[in-house]
Amino acid sequence: MEKEKVVFLAKMFENWCGSEPKKISFLPPSGSYRSYCRIEAGAFSALGAWNSDVRENDAFLSFSRSFRKEGLAVPEIYAENPLEGIYLLEDFGLDTLFDLVKDRPFDDRLKDLYKKSLAGLIDIQLKGKDCIDYRKCYPRAAFDRDSMMWDLNYFKYYFLKLVRIPFDEQALEEDFRNFTEYLLQERGDYFLYRDFQTANIMIFKEEPYFIDYQGGRRGALQYDPASLLFDAKARVSKEIRQELIEFYVEELSKKMVVDKIQFMGHYQGYVLIRLMQAMGAFGFRGIVEKKPGFMESIPPALDMFADLLDEWSLPVEIPELKACYVRMLKSEYLKKMLEKL
Repeated sequence: MEKEKVVFLAKMFENWCGSEPKKISFLPPSGSYRSYCRIEAGAFSALGAWNSDVRENDAFLSFSRSFRKEGLAVPEIYAENPLEGIYLLEDFGLDTLFDLVKDRPFDDRLKDLYKKSLAGLIDIQLKGKDCIDYRKCYPRAAFDRDSMMWDLNYFKYYFLKLVRIPFDEQALEEDFRNFTEYLLQERGDYFLYRDFQTANIMIFKEEPYFIDYQGGRRGALQYDPASLLFDAKARVSKEIRQELIEFYVEELSKKMVVDKIQFMGHYQGYVLIRLMQAMGAFGFRGIVEKKPGFMESIPPALDMFADLLDEWSLPVEIPELKACYVRMLKSEYLKKMLEKL
């Protein structure tokens, strides 16, 4: 099947640039079920993608076309074949922001790239909310109550239960309901990128370009900067995270009226729900599917929960959920599991 897709993509590449491919190399697998290859011929280079999820492809291609019309920094789609689930898109090179930040000191260059990425995010959030076809959103058109409950239950079943964190089921469900009601108080009609993390930001000629926004939908502004700044794989310090969220709010204030106190009041809540979604992914992808790299993200994520507990200011009562965070940090079973990494 993979060979068939590559044959189709090679022909698609030749029709696009007029040259036969001279080199085809496969990109490492990621957390998704999409596959990519880089196709090259002289000065021409493009990425070939294939994915059996038709609706996900449809969302990505539709959003890409809309974003390009608005001048946003996303890849151009050179060609597509929906029946085969393949498409050819612009190649931004080899470096993601994650490649640049991992295992390196957070210097001025990195800080500048993060700020550029946050400024680009604001453009996507504000312009994107009016330009995309929300009928293409998959699996939902908004980060609504159902979406939030899916993420919270993902955390419960694919992290808490997998690593044997005890909890009162009824009390936790009540906390989930209270927590979602609190989050839904914030305005939620902006474009929510959904997976705005360092691995989805390409750095080309010192500028950020954005990929993998096919899970986008309507939602609150706070979710996406929380995704970037609390990206466990990147291990950004608490002090830098604070400086960068303040930069984001300042830049946002240049384009719309922002109540900073209200914004920051809900920000911690969106940090928490994003971290819980990520923990569910670490459990499912790492423990269940045994994909490399996901279990290694759990220790820095636990450090982030510890930071949030130290600075707890949420004006909503979620005692059982908060207690689960404490149990996670003290869990001997989880500690022994992580020692095996």
